[in-house]
Amino acid sequence: MTILGDRPSHLTDHADPGETRAGLREWAGLALLALPTILLGLDLTLLHLALPALAADLKPTSTQALWIVDAYGFMIAGFLITMGTLGDRIGRRKLLMLGAAAFAVASVLSAYSTSATMLITARAALGVAGATLMPPTLALISNMFLNPHQRALAIGVWATMFALGMAAGPIVGGILLERYWWGAAFLVALPIVGLLLIVAPFLLPEYRAPQSDRLDMASVALSLAGLLPIVYGIKQIAKDGLGLGATLGLTVGLVATLLFIRRQRRLRSPLIDLELFSDRAFRTALLILLIGLTAVGGTMLLVTQYLQLVVGLSPLSAGLRMGPPALAMLLAASPHRSSPGASAPAP
Repeated sequence: MTILGDRPSHLTDHADPGETRAGLREWAGLALLALPTILLGLDLTLLHLALPALAADLKPTSTQALWIVDAYGFMIAGFLITMGTLGDRIGRRKLLMLGAAAFAVASVLSAYSTSATMLITARAALGVAGATLMPPTLALISNMFLNPHQRALAIGVWATMFALGMAAGPIVGGILLERYWWGAAFLVALPIVGLLLIVAPFLLPEYRAPQSDRLDMASVALSLAGLLPIVYGIKQIAKDGLGLGATLGLTVGLVATLLFIRRQRRLRSPLIDLELFSDRAFRTALLILLIGLTAVGGTMLLVTQYLQLVVGLSPLSAGLRMGPPALAMLLAASPHRSSPGASAPAP
């Protein structure tokens, strides 16, 4: 999987900057790629404020309520690597557009769910669709921005947009829930997806990996066997402590991950290029996402529930009170901070 994309062989970081600098079309394309990035972050936190109203309507059990929240991120974690490789094979823009369309369909199913089981299933489908959005956006940025300094800045903008989506989730959710039913929190994706599908063919380049070998299904299976049990084990620790289920999940996940890494080093066309992790901009972007998903996302879920169920605030009032931590998250993920080399003088 080439998340950061591949540069043509005749272009290197020592190429003439004037020949590789991005123009207006590329920056407009970056603005368009910000839309699915914002949407991914938005859907991670948008549901937090809707949980009380949703629970009153669908009456889920406590376990079902957890899965309503977790199914989305769980499936993203499991399918992210696979979808990145699929984009290399069928085309990154094509995968982005297919994933966006699937995201819209899953959002409608989530909004009009009539039972907790249906909503969990729809949220899981939403997560699979979401996993098709993140890899092609970051890979297309690499294809569009060949100048190393501009590329670093563009990756910083990408990370900031994800943080913006997570930060705006409670506020947008509060505004919607003041006027509409809980399903409106899912329908906010429709205009974003519509704009992306209309404009993407005109602004975004299509790109396929030069070596489009068959998808290695053994690597796909190992990636899922590594990620999903680890995520499950971490959730079990948070719920019941380090019990048998959590220990088995973590053990199976770690063993599968080691086997996955070993297999990738031996394949001519691996599912994920392990050399990506030597790229400083890539590591920084991943670190920001990790912090946002674990620390900020968990805090928002806990605080929004407390403000509504214990303090008794309305959804909008609770959402607005999440403004200060949202602002702090945006400042931490600003392009200047998250883009290695962004402050360096232009070549």
